[in-house]
Amino acid sequence: MTATSPVFRYNFRILAVIVLVVLIYFRHSIQVVLSITTLPITWRLTSSDFFISQQRDDFDITFGNYSENKQASSPEYPDLIPPILHQISLGHKQPREAWVIARNACLSYHPDWETHFWTDENAGQFVEDKFPHLKSMWDGYKYPIQRIDALRYMVLHEYGGTVLDMDLECRRSLGPLRRFGFVAPAAHPVGFSNGFLMASKGHPFVGELLRNLPIFNWNWLGLPYATVMFSTGCHYASVIHALQGNRTDLRILENPNLHRLNGHVTTPLFHHLGASSWHSFDAHFIVSMGKLAVPLAMFGISCGCILVFLWAGLLQCKLARVRRASVVEKSFVE
Repeated sequence: MTATSPVFRYNFRILAVIVLVVLIYFRHSIQVVLSITTLPITWRLTSSDFFISQQRDDFDITFGNYSENKQASSPEYPDLIPPILHQISLGHKQPREAWVIARNACLSYHPDWETHFWTDENAGQFVEDKFPHLKSMWDGYKYPIQRIDALRYMVLHEYGGTVLDMDLECRRSLGPLRRFGFVAPAAHPVGFSNGFLMASKGHPFVGELLRNLPIFNWNWLGLPYATVMFSTGCHYASVIHALQGNRTDLRILENPNLHRLNGHVTTPLFHHLGASSWHSFDAHFIVSMGKLAVPLAMFGISCGCILVFLWAGLLQCKLARVRRASVVEKSFVE
C-alpha cells in the first residue's frame, strides 16, 4: 500500500498535464463554442447601454417625428455615417422583379447618396484589392450567403455607409440614423439582424467582425443554416458584439415589434419582402433550439458544475483512503 500514494499522485499529475495541454490546444475552439452557445445570456448584459431610446438619445424609434425624406441627422448631432448605400447580389442570377422595385424605392428616398451595387463582376476584385488576406477564405465559402455576409462587413469597413438586403423596400430615408457610428436592428429572441447595417468608415467593431471571420469559419456538421449563422451571419455578428468590452456606441434599434426583419413584415423603415432564400432544411430546428438556448445553457453549466464537484469529491475520498492506509501501515511497522 505504501506505493499506492506516490503512484496515485504521479497518475494524477500526468492526467492534469494532459487535460491542461488539451485545454490549451483547443482553447480557441472552446471559446468559439462557448461564445455561440451563451449568446442568449451575454447579449442582455448591459443591453440598456446600447439600445437606442427616446429617454437616452432623444431619438424617436418610431420615426414618426421625422420627415420621410430627411437625409441627415438633426443639426445638433454630426453625421458620423457617410451617405453611401450598398446592396449586394451574388450568384449570377438576375434579381427578382420585386427586389428591383425594392431597390428603386430605396434609391428614390436617397437621391443624393453615393450608391454601390456589388455583383460577381466587381465583388471578387474588391476583396482581392482591399482584403487579400481574406480572399482565399472568401472564395472557399461553401454557401453564397456567406460571401454576401462577409462582403457586407468588408464594404462597410472600407467605405462606411449603409448595407441593405435586396428584399428590403425603403419606406423613408435613413438619414436620421447617421448620427450614430454603428446601427443595426434588433433580432428575436436575441442579437441583431445583419440585413440592414449602418456604420462609419473604418469602424472598429466592423474591423472586429472581419478579424474574427477566420476564427469562426467552421462547417457545423454539414448543416447549412447553422454553418451560415455561426460563421458569418446574424448570430456570428451578434456574438462579436457581445464580446466587446464597451458596447455603448454599438447601437441597436430595439423593440422587435417595430424593427424586426423576420418574414414578410412592415416596419417604420422598410417593407421586408421576407425572401430568406438561403434558409435550408435545418433552419426550423436551429431556430427552435435557439428558443431553448437559455434553459439548455443553464442546464449544461449546472451539469458541468455537478460533474466537477463529484470528481473533486471522489478525488478527495481517494486521497483520504490513501492517507488512512499509509497511517495504518506506519502503525504496523512501529
